[in-house]
This record gives sequence, structure tokens and C-alpha cells, in this order.
Amino acid sequence: MKNTEMRKIPQMDSIINDPRLEQWAGKISRKLVTAAVRSAVEHSRKSIMDGGIYDESELYANIEKLCGRLYGKRIRPVINGTGVLLHTNMGRSPIMKEAWDDCEAVNTGYSSLELSLKTGKRGKRNGLIPFFINILTGAEGCAVVNNNAAAVYLTLNTFAAGKEVIVSRGEQVQIGGGFRVPEILALSGARLVEVGTTNITTVQDYLDAVTENTAMVLKVHRSNFAVRGFVSEPAIAELSAALPRGVILAVDQGSGVLNEKLPGEEQAALQIRDGADLITFSGDKVLGGPQAGIIAGKKNLIAAIDKNPLIRTMRPGKTIYSLLESTLLYRLNSTGGISRHAATVELAEDARAKCRKIKRGLSADKGNIIEDRICIGGGSTPDQYFDSWSLEIISEKRSAESILGLLREASPPVIAKIKDNSVLINPAVFTEEEQKHVRNVLSEIDGKL
Repeated sequence: MKNTEMRKIPQMDSIINDPRLEQWAGKISRKLVTAAVRSAVEHSRKSIMDGGIYDESELYANIEKLCGRLYGKRIRPVINGTGVLLHTNMGRSPIMKEAWDDCEAVNTGYSSLELSLKTGKRGKRNGLIPFFINILTGAEGCAVVNNNAAAVYLTLNTFAAGKEVIVSRGEQVQIGGGFRVPEILALSGARLVEVGTTNITTVQDYLDAVTENTAMVLKVHRSNFAVRGFVSEPAIAELSAALPRGVILAVDQGSGVLNEKLPGEEQAALQIRDGADLITFSGDKVLGGPQAGIIAGKKNLIAAIDKNPLIRTMRPGKTIYSLLESTLLYRLNSTGGISRHAATVELAEDARAKCRKIKRGLSADKGNIIEDRICIGGGSTPDQYFDSWSLEIISEKRSAESILGLLREASPPVIAKIKDNSVLINPAVFTEEEQKHVRNVLSEIDGKL
């Protein structure tokens, strides 16, 4: 009986080449499809050994399930309906389609990334980025690394290894992923000197801590929290004017706010103007470019950073450089130089009209348009929210988590949020195509709600 059932299982090649599995090779590779087939066949054999019979539909269902699980691990496009504009888990800032298209030839062929077309010899890996950063911030020079954490670390290691760095107690922060300022200081070789208190730090606190071994004062952006109430800290201009010559004033600006006026954020251009020697910020937050860390500031200090051997371990490739250069160009040529994310906040009232459009995918009793709030996110304006509207999904059959699961099963998946045990879809950043997609997804799951 068992041998008879075993013989019913097709040969591996026959299963792998079955038209029912044809789609998966292009999605996860033929090698992984083969692994999934092997695992499902082994499951069928074990079932037969335990007294079962061969079930072809079950075999192929198991293969489909295994292939689907593997495909779920791929980095894929999703629809951001959370109301967090720069969502770290979803890649933060979407890169402009125009900037992406402009960089196609550079990335699919050879490029002048590190070649001087004037001399035909090795050149600098920066293109027009330093010129664009100079116009946008006033900085004399800049260096580009993989991310802002690397930018902070490289700055500390270059100027403060074996020396003291003064940091306010209220700025010894931890951001997502375990990046802690005191630990980064220690890894860089610098020694942390704490000054002030959690809520109050004065210029005199900094000056009292300065010794002959002080290399730097580091101001750190509170990217994911805010201190309110009885608080005080010196302005960059005040601190810059008071510090002795030779003590570098470095500012971890973080969010990439260059010249936008966003509540709770300091503009990089003003920090440079007010006397910061160096600032560091992200390329993939408010700036709207690829993931990168940008160090901008005085020319001689940037030159020293460029000479640090560690910069080669943090240096991006042609894709990041070209995308960043193109993004900065579009920023300079856009009206007022305002990033698309700042504009989205200003136009958030459009979310109500978008809610009406996507609600058409649901039965009248399964959706409500309600007032909501959105935030920029991604370590920017941590306690600033903006009025908006969201679509609330109503179901008597399913839990909120179950509804989120249904939305994630769509292709591309729709990512929503739970608030007060209800599922909310915020369409603030939806394009026209995304609105249509979400409406169609809602129509498809309507009967399951």
C-alpha cells in the first residue's frame, strides 16, 4: 500500500516544470523553487509512511505555500497608509521617479564616478554634490557616507579619538536599532564628558567642562522624543561665539531639514550660518534622497575627514552618489526648494477627498471617514502632528489584526495602522494609482469583513 502510494509522487523535474509553478522561478529563483518542491515532496512521503495517501492537490498547495513564504521575504513595493510619511520600516523617503530615471544610464553602464574627464586620471567621488550642498546650506565642503550613524562616528573618530567630547545629558539619546550616543563615542575612541541636566544645559556648563584635552562639543538631534516644560539650552550661535578656538562645534542635525520650516526642526542652513563647524544629517529623510550620511561644514575639517582611512569602509557606490546628486538638483530647481514631504504636510487636507475615493471599494456600512493626525516620522519632528483624515474599516467578523493581514496579502501590500482597536488607512501620501489600487483591494476583501 505504502509503496503504491509512493510511486504516485511525480519525479522532481516533472513537478518543478509543472505550469502551475511557472510563476515562482521569476519571483524567487528556480533553485529556491526546487528547495520548496523537495520539502513538500518529503512532507508527502512522511504522510504516506504515517498511513496517509498521496494527494496531488495537497502537494502543490504545500509547494505554493512554501514559495509564497519565501516570496514574502523579498523587498517589495508597498502602499503606505499609516500616516507616517517617512516610515523607517518602509524605506523612509521614496526617491523621486524623475531622479531615478535620470540615473539609469549611470547605473546600467560605466560612469565617471571617480574619473576626471579633464585629465583622464582618477578623480574625486563627489560630482556636483559639494556645490549643491554649499548652495543649500552654506557649508564650504561635504563628505558622503553610508548613513548618518556612520557620519557621526567618522566625525568623532577623525577629530576626537583619544580626546574629550562634551555632550549635554539631555542629548545622550538612543535611536532605533540600538544606536546610543555614549556607545558610539566610546567606539570612536573619544571620551564622553557629560554636562548640564536632562532639561537644562547652559553655555557656562559647556565652558566649565572645556580642558586642554577637549576636541569637540557635540550637539545631538533628539530624533524620537522631545523635552517640554522647564527646559533651556543655548542656541548654536551663542555656543559658537563662546567656545575657545580649537574646540570644534559639531551638530548632529539628523533629519535632513535644509531650509524647510518644519515645527521642532532646526534648519541645516541656519546651523551653518550660526557657526556650527560641522553638521551631519541623513539623505533619506526630509531631504528625499537615498540612504546616506552627509557631513557638511568647514573646508579644512572636511579635508581631514576625507583623509581618514575609515572613510573607505563607509563610502557609498555609484547608485547612492548619482541618486543623491540628482535629488539635490531637483531640490534646487523646485519652487522654493521645498521637499515633497514638507509639501505633503501642507496639503494634508487633500486626504479627506482621497478617503472618499478609496471608500467606494467598501460597502456603505463597512467604512467611515474620520479625523486623524499624521506625522513626518523617520526621526523628524518627533512630537509634531498634523491634522488629516483616515478611512476607518468596520467589521463584525474580523479582528483589527486580521484585517491588517488581509491588506498585507494584496499585491502590492497595503500597510495600515490600528488605533483604538480600529483599522485606519491614511491616504495622505497616496498617488492616483495607489488610490485606485487600495480601492480595488477594499472591494476584494469587502465580503470577508
